Amino acid sequence: KIALFASARDIFGDREIELELSPSATVADLKRELIEKNPDSRDLVLRSAISVDHEFSMDTTILIPDCEIALIPPVSGG
Repeated sequence: KIALFASARDIFGDREIELELSPSATVADLKRELIEKNPDSRDLVLRSAISVDHEFSMDTTILIPDCEIALIPPVSGG
């Protein structure tokens, strides 16, 4: 399950979505799957941070089963 916030929630139309990934999937694989699921999300997904078990992660981070994942869009404002 991937928790969605702000504009990601708007684009995907829900607070969270589920994806089936391979056992050795990385954050980069997750991003590809999100974009494949919703091509309109491409720019947002590529600019967003991915949190895995409450820590910001790099594209090379391997996702373990049942980890908590969140897509955190960039924030602007003052």
